[in-house]
Amino acid sequence: MAKINLRAWREERDEEAQKTFSTSLLLTVIIAGAVVFLLGMYLDQQVQRQNLRNTFMQSEINLLKTKIKEIENLKKLKERRLARLNTIQTLQGNRPLIVRYYDELIRVLPEELYYTSMVRVGDKLTINGLANRNQDVSELMRNLNKSQWFGEPNLTKIGASELNRTFNLDVQLSRGALR
Repeated sequence: MAKINLRAWREERDEEAQKTFSTSLLLTVIIAGAVVFLLGMYLDQQVQRQNLRNTFMQSEINLLKTKIKEIENLKKLKERRLARLNTIQTLQGNRPLIVRYYDELIRVLPEELYYTSMVRVGDKLTINGLANRNQDVSELMRNLNKSQWFGEPNLTKIGASELNRTFNLDVQLSRGALR
C-alpha cells in the first residue's frame, strides 16, 4: 500500500480548529465583557435612580417633620387658648355669683352685728366682724346655714372687748340655685 501522509492535513485541521477555538474564545470574552459592562452600567443607573429616590424621600420626610412640629405647636397654642377661654368662661359664669353672695350676706346679717373684713380663698369665705352679743353671732351662723348660697359655717374665734365681741368664722360658698 502506498504511504499517504496525513500529517499535513491533520496539522491544517488542528490549526483551523485552534483558530476557530481562539476566535470563539475571543468572541466569547468580548461578548462576556460587553455583557458585564452593560450590566454594570445598568446597575449603576439603578443605584443612581435609587439614590435620587432616597434623596427625594428624605427631603419629603424632613418637610413632613417640620409640618408635624408646626402642628404640635398649633395644638399647644390651641390648648393654651382653650384653657384661657375656659378661665374666662368660668369668670363670666361666676360673676353673678359674687353679686349673689354679697346680697345674701346682707340678708343674713342680724341687726346688731357688723362685718369688719371678708376674705375669699377659692370656695371658702372668712368673715371677721363685731357683735354686741353672742346670740347675734349664733343667729348669723343659723342664717348662713339656712341660706342656699352658703355651706355650714365654722366659728374659728370669738373674743370679747370692752363694748363688743369680735368673731371670726369660715363658711363654704355653694352655687345655690340661680333664681
